[in-house]
Amino acid sequence: MKQNMITGNPARSLIAFVLPLILGNMFQQFYSLADSMIVGKTLGQDCLAAVGSTSSICLVYVSIANGLGIGCSVVISQLFGARDYVKMKTAFNTAFTAIAGFTILALGIGVITGNGLIELTNIPQHIVGDARSYYFIYVAGFPGLFFYNIANSGFNALGKSRMPLLFLLLSSVLNIGLDLWFILGFHWGVAGAAIATIISQYLAAVLSFVLLLRYIRKNFRTEEKPQLFNSGILKTMGKVAVPSMITQSVVSVGFVALQSLVNGFGTDVMAGFVAACKIDGIAVIPVVQAGNAMSTFTAQNIGAGKIERVTKGFRAILAIDVVICVAFFLILQFFKEPFVGLFMDASASENAIRFGCDYLTIMACFYVVFGIMNSISGILRGAGDAVPAMISTLLNFGSRIAFAYIMVALGGNEMIIAWSNAVGWGVGLIISLTRFLTGKWKKKNLVAAQES
Repeated sequence: MKQNMITGNPARSLIAFVLPLILGNMFQQFYSLADSMIVGKTLGQDCLAAVGSTSSICLVYVSIANGLGIGCSVVISQLFGARDYVKMKTAFNTAFTAIAGFTILALGIGVITGNGLIELTNIPQHIVGDARSYYFIYVAGFPGLFFYNIANSGFNALGKSRMPLLFLLLSSVLNIGLDLWFILGFHWGVAGAAIATIISQYLAAVLSFVLLLRYIRKNFRTEEKPQLFNSGILKTMGKVAVPSMITQSVVSVGFVALQSLVNGFGTDVMAGFVAACKIDGIAVIPVVQAGNAMSTFTAQNIGAGKIERVTKGFRAILAIDVVICVAFFLILQFFKEPFVGLFMDASASENAIRFGCDYLTIMACFYVVFGIMNSISGILRGAGDAVPAMISTLLNFGSRIAFAYIMVALGGNEMIIAWSNAVGWGVGLIISLTRFLTGKWKKKNLVAAQES
């Protein structure tokens, strides 16, 4: 059955699409959550800080993979909405070919630049060995990371957000089991956590890739044979993928810069920051995925020439954002301390727990701002209006980093890190909302532009 979001009630279509996205992303988050919880509880606060300090570097490559996925997803969604299935299948083939070459490039860059990036993050010397171990093992998992993201983006482009749920659940359970086995059974320490993560990542990649190919062959039979590679389609994908990759990469470098600032406050703050970021990462999943759902919804409807449905969908997603953000605000106010405690062992300092709780309190107050900003950016991405979306995000993170470093230089304490997020989200919302209100995104149609 070919599922789409170009007919029916927009709110129902978005809810049906976004719920599996949220669940799937939460299962994916279990990879890093399992690492952090088990490392923190069994190996101690210093090892948790080591894993967390390299996570910001690894996020650079995760973000590049996400950027590539966004570019491919928007084009495929618009072709799907236009019912041009031959060209849609060609787009899939082109994406898989391109990602294979990019994966080799990423592996080389990851190995060559690893030591330099670790030095830039200002990691304390007594944990830098564990940090290097975790990072270089994680780099070995790049093929799984990139192919999983592209396959997952393909499912989402077709409106089939339920498909990846099963293998994500299986790989998450496997990751937790392997973490315990490698750390407690084999005593491999931080390296064991990294090995468990990449094994689970490869499983998710293989399952999603095979399942996607079978789904396409079964449901999109065409008389004309699709091309294995099309440079024109790759160029069209690049119009969204390149700005998205730049955006995601700069965002990740921004996280590295913030991590370096955090590291300067010592291991107590580092451990509290890691714990708070893991919890915050779960809390924002629903609104992040609401933005991704809005991107697919927009792309399919623009491809089908139904611009008016995008506005209706936007009203629906705003209501969803508000409900989600208020719910997580209340949850974190009442349960922040036990949540932070999940990542700490019995010897964890009061300062680490206090910082983690205070950080979450400030972040939760501004989730609504983040949610609205993210949904508007989703519309711009889905329309193919990628450059304004890129500018919004770059100014968001640029202002965040500038605010944090300036305020710390002026004598601000570690809580400036949390307040900097609120500043950045406010700037990003103003930029993206201004572009949305101009209506220029409505004139973007990557499929029509390519045909002309």
